[in-house]
Amino acid sequence: MAVCSLFTALTAVGAFIKIPVPVVPFTLQFLFTMLAGLLLGGRLGALSVGAYALLGLAGLPIFAEGGGFWYVLKPSFGYILGFILAAYVTGRMTERADGLTFGKILTANFTGLAVVYGAGMVYYYIICNYVINTPIGLWPLFLYCFLLAVPGDICLCFVAAVLTKRIRPVLANM
Repeated sequence: MAVCSLFTALTAVGAFIKIPVPVVPFTLQFLFTMLAGLLLGGRLGALSVGAYALLGLAGLPIFAEGGGFWYVLKPSFGYILGFILAAYVTGRMTERADGLTFGKILTANFTGLAVVYGAGMVYYYIICNYVINTPIGLWPLFLYCFLLAVPGDICLCFVAAVLTKRIRPVLANM
């Protein structure tokens, strides 16, 4: 549980390490959510990221742009939901230690990336167009919520795979 709590805290810290990109800021949250799934497994990884989401919704200003229950109305909240799902999916894909290659880890990371962006973009579109009445078209959504943000996260997929290959054997010996 200590390592699970550590990843909750790392995800919160990752929200404050950001590079300003229009609409959705680039942060290190994705890196820590992937590592949570890769190192803790699907269930504990999702629990760790879920605890982060609950703490932010409870009012702690640990999201990239604050915190509080009102955050569910921010179009970018879908990415946080995607983080929970991605930690689970990535963890489940890599839970078996036998034959875990760099390529398998990278495949799990890219699957997690697709989950995060899928959930984030769908949520963004629905909130903007049907809840807060600030319509966004599909091309601007794709441009601002995917094309401008995904290159950094692709790099983070490789970083997470390298870190996992180095850290996972150490955690297994504990």
